[in-house]
Parts: sequence; C-alpha cells; structure tokens
Amino acid sequence: MNQSSVQSSPNKEVLNDISKAINGEYTAIYCYELLANQAPNNEIKKRILEIRSDEIRHYETFWHLYISLTGKKPSPQITKQCPADYRSGVLAAFIDEQETVDFYHDISRNTDNPVIRDAFTRASADEQNHAVWFLYFMNNY
Repeated sequence: MNQSSVQSSPNKEVLNDISKAINGEYTAIYCYELLANQAPNNEIKKRILEIRSDEIRHYETFWHLYISLTGKKPSPQITKQCPADYRSGVLAAFIDEQETVDFYHDISRNTDNPVIRDAFTRASADEQNHAVWFLYFMNNY
C-alpha cells in the first residue's frame, strides 16, 4: 500500500472507526475459529473458515491503514464474548455481519480519502456475503 496515497491528516473520528473495525475483525477471527470447530459438518466448517480468511484479510488491510495514518501499530482487543454453542454463534455472527455492513458503509460514505473509502466499500460487500451465509446456516442446520 502506497503510504502517500493514504496520508492526509486523518481526523480522530476516522482513526477511532478504523480502530473499532480492527477490533471487530480481530474478535470475528477468534470467534469464527471456535464456531468452525462447532460446525455440524465439514462443508459448513470449510465455509466458516473461508469467511474467517476474509476477516483476516480485512484485519490486515485496516491494520496497514491505521499504521499508514498514525505511524503506530494498533492494539487490537477482543470486544465481545463468543457464544458458547453453534446455534447461538451463527445467530450472533449473522447480526454482527449485518451491523458491520452498515458501519463500513458509514465509514466509506463519511471519508474523502479514496484509499479508506475503497477498503471499507470492499469489506462491506464481503460482510454482506458473510451475513447471507450465516442466515443460510441458521435456516438449514
């Protein structure tokens, strides 16, 4: 990622949003690993691990954005407790993915930085796709 294309005196709200996104992705990565291990079959486990791979990619993208804007590494934290069972985990994942779509759309609409806008627009499309998968799992397993 080209640092000069990202740098443009970020405001505190944008940095807070990116930090919140990093924490959300970090939490999802952790919880989706647990959820995959609770999956009722290998097909669902494989799909959840693919979703987790997308979350890792988002995390890395946002991590690099944060560093390029601040010159500092973020300190990611788990922000929610993972549900204890598969059904609760799928429901929580569905809700979280849907809320994340809205959050990422807001970030992309509220920035004039094209690098940030593109990163969050792409991630929001992935999150919407994830929500559809979790809805499918809720209704079929």
